[in-house]
Amino acid sequence: MAATGDAEETQLQEMEEEAGMENEMDSDEEEGLGIENSDDEIDDSSEDEKETEAEIQRLEEQLSINAFDYNCHVDLIKLLRQEGELPRLRKARQKMSELFPLTEEIWLDWLKDEIHLTEEEPNREKVYELFETAVKDYICPEIWLEYAQYSIGGMGLPGGMEKVRSIFERALTAVGLHMTKGATVWEAYREFENAILATVQPPPGSVPTREQQELLNTQLERIHTLFRRQLSIPLMDMDGTYAEYEEWSDQGVSDTVSQKYKRALKQMEKSKPYEETLMIAEPPKLAEYQTYIDYEQKEGDPARIQIIFERALSENCLVPDMWAKYTKYLDRQLKIKDLVLSSHDRAVRNCSWTMGLWKNYLLALERHGADHHTISDVFEKALNAGFIQATDYVNIWEVYLDYLRRRVDFSKESSRELEELRAAFTRSLDYMKQDVEERFSESGDPSCTIMQVWAKIEALHCKNMQKARELWDSIMTKGNAKFANMWLEYYNLERSYGDALHCRKALHRAVQCTSDYPEHVCEVLLTFERVEGSLEDWDAAVQKTETRLNRVNEQRSKVTEKEAHVARQEEEKTEQRRRAKADKKNQKKGQKGSRPGDKRKAEDKNYEDEWGEESEQPPKRHRGESDQGFRGGGGGAGLIGTESGLFGRRAPPGRRQEPPGAKRGQQVAPATVWKTQEDDPELRKDDCSVFISNLAFTMDDPEKRLKKLFEPCGPVQSVRPVYAAKGFRGYCYVQFEGKASVLEALKMDRQEVEGRPMFVSPCVDKNKNPDFKVFKYNTNLEKHKIFISGLPFSCTKEQLEELCKDHGTIKDIRLVTNRSGKPKGLAYVEFGDEAQASQAVLKLDGTVLQEHTLSVAISNPPRRNTADKPGFSRPVGAMMPRSMVYGSRGKGRTQLSLLPRSLNRQTGSESKAENGTAPKPTGGASGDAGIEAQAKPLSNSDFAKMLFKK
Repeated sequence: MAATGDAEETQLQEMEEEAGMENEMDSDEEEGLGIENSDDEIDDSSEDEKETEAEIQRLEEQLSINAFDYNCHVDLIKLLRQEGELPRLRKARQKMSELFPLTEEIWLDWLKDEIHLTEEEPNREKVYELFETAVKDYICPEIWLEYAQYSIGGMGLPGGMEKVRSIFERALTAVGLHMTKGATVWEAYREFENAILATVQPPPGSVPTREQQELLNTQLERIHTLFRRQLSIPLMDMDGTYAEYEEWSDQGVSDTVSQKYKRALKQMEKSKPYEETLMIAEPPKLAEYQTYIDYEQKEGDPARIQIIFERALSENCLVPDMWAKYTKYLDRQLKIKDLVLSSHDRAVRNCSWTMGLWKNYLLALERHGADHHTISDVFEKALNAGFIQATDYVNIWEVYLDYLRRRVDFSKESSRELEELRAAFTRSLDYMKQDVEERFSESGDPSCTIMQVWAKIEALHCKNMQKARELWDSIMTKGNAKFANMWLEYYNLERSYGDALHCRKALHRAVQCTSDYPEHVCEVLLTFERVEGSLEDWDAAVQKTETRLNRVNEQRSKVTEKEAHVARQEEEKTEQRRRAKADKKNQKKGQKGSRPGDKRKAEDKNYEDEWGEESEQPPKRHRGESDQGFRGGGGGAGLIGTESGLFGRRAPPGRRQEPPGAKRGQQVAPATVWKTQEDDPELRKDDCSVFISNLAFTMDDPEKRLKKLFEPCGPVQSVRPVYAAKGFRGYCYVQFEGKASVLEALKMDRQEVEGRPMFVSPCVDKNKNPDFKVFKYNTNLEKHKIFISGLPFSCTKEQLEELCKDHGTIKDIRLVTNRSGKPKGLAYVEFGDEAQASQAVLKLDGTVLQEHTLSVAISNPPRRNTADKPGFSRPVGAMMPRSMVYGSRGKGRTQLSLLPRSLNRQTGSESKAENGTAPKPTGGASGDAGIEAQAKPLSNSDFAKMLFKK
């Protein structure tokens, strides 16, 4: 048995040795294969390295051409970091940091790489400098935590502990109010102090010395203070901090701390919905951040406003409007020099293409007393920033020239600052001509505002009218001689600082050259001669102005005739195309109707389409309606409601509202609709009624709704909505029991009802008062009123008054809106006299309001077409809305005439009947009866009889 056992043991050993030999052979084979694979890997890696190096060189060459390519910087840094090219990587990061603020991710990678390098060669000061640069770019809690953690590593150095506490305190100031991430900094600070507390506590059972006890008490007080400070600030999950403080403190939580904690908790609950909205919102979260900012600004805590602005900018660093709002807040509210200037610097580094940010930066530098060299350097950087339009360069030059002008002491005849100012003006003009015009193919300064300012400075401060006149001669040669406002600006300069001789010469040249407002210039010349000139001067001025105005009127007449001729030709072409299309459709319908049994059916269908579905019976146009189709702005008593066209506006096809008493789905006959629209005339009192228009077609139960709406004005006797075959027409009549209620009702004009401004107008019978119009379209030149276009749609009357009040006494402001109440970007401003209006035109034209350039001119409305004048005879089709003539889809619906056969009588090409009047007699022997029939208008009942005449 023992021998057997030894044999088995020997056999097992031999099997193990054989297995070991096989394993060695397998390993050798695997090693051989591994060597071959490693050779392939080396070849592949070398190819990859070559490709990567080629890509790195390409990116470096691209950055040498355009150093402001942000994405190119990011790609280069990423490749260099993958390759481990630390010297080149450091250089690439440094270049990018000089041009742009770096994101949190880029900074953290850079800082970790530098910290790793300093472990081998200690150079903590270099890393500290890098951290100081990093925390200035954006408010990032993670970077501050990394900074504090790194400083703890140097706590053993002289002054190390104080440096750590200093960094933590700065971190709390910067990000301690961050609602969601600020608590991490507070907790890290407390952990640091708790670690120090553990080192100063005496061993258990030992009695501390007096010095040890004082040190222990001091450290405990530091931790207590940190808890109290944190609990007085609204932060997320602050209830957990409060519970931790209760557990840690041996003395419990004082009432003072509890009260502060409750106030902070209440404030946190108010802010919590905004934080939750930010958490679930998709980037860039601009609307959510703006709502949060508005809330904090209402609360009024500057530190919290600053932190929410910084949070928004860290996620939207390329949004110029957000930077503009932030820097504006800092300029006007906080006014802390270092904070303001650093924010302006970050703004222009992020959005270098935005001129407004550079402009505000230059003003902030001057406001905070920066030296001349710094301001000049920033201005030069702005010129190289690459603005997107020519006017941006004009604006930035104006800001810099204004700054240089404020440095000059004009009490001295000559000074270095004055020479520098003149040299800058010269350089600006050369820059506009050589750089801006070549790049944008436009000067950006067509009105030569820079030269105008220079001329005023020479005339006002330097008493050098000769130089001012030379500048104005240059201005006029640049295409400005045709504008009246340019000549009047020059005249005002001569009037203030020149002499009468040059004033007269300027006005005579203005009369000769002006083409936009020659009447105004002529009037200024005559006024000047009344005050300054002799009889000979007066006669010469009268002769010159008369000659000029006669020539202008002739030119205008020719232009008007030419435009009218062109318009007639276009109308004829349009009419020919329409007739050809109508004939083609009629031929097709004739071919379809030629089949047996189809003709009568087609006629019936067409008749139903014309008068059952497409047409609406018109209400009386003489009650509260205007033929003009335009409504004056501002609201108030005395405005008449308008309806466009003969049959008024059609209800939208989306919803059909049937008149009261009609069954759902039942076709309402035209006579029934007409009866619903008109009540008993004997019960009406126009002097106790108002006309309501511009209401929504989809209004539910307008009678009940309007009665409730106007009951505060007085007892309502009746409400008469106007219906058509398809529903409510959008207007009605409201009759009160007394006349006093009408005045109260008129005050509700322009009140918004279901998202539309409701028009409230007097109820006037136009048959009895055909010429009654409250608002008349003025076609005359209104020299005391200016017309402003290009306004932002958000502009209000108050903003417009603030803009114009410095130029004279404002009597009225009217913002032009459409029927739905939306602004059109147009306005009329009425001044006390013509001189104030002219001055306003000169000063305001070209002004920028909310990034919109305004165009300002004397009010000179275009002449009305003859078709809009009272008494003008228009064909029925011309007085109908487009939807009535061509169908709801324009010309594509039908080309058949919509007149009944009883009215569609062929009386000759010259015999055309006006709407609502008898046709003119074609023969010459019509006599007085024919004239009476022509002049007598038909009533609505007569018109209805003709419609349904068999």
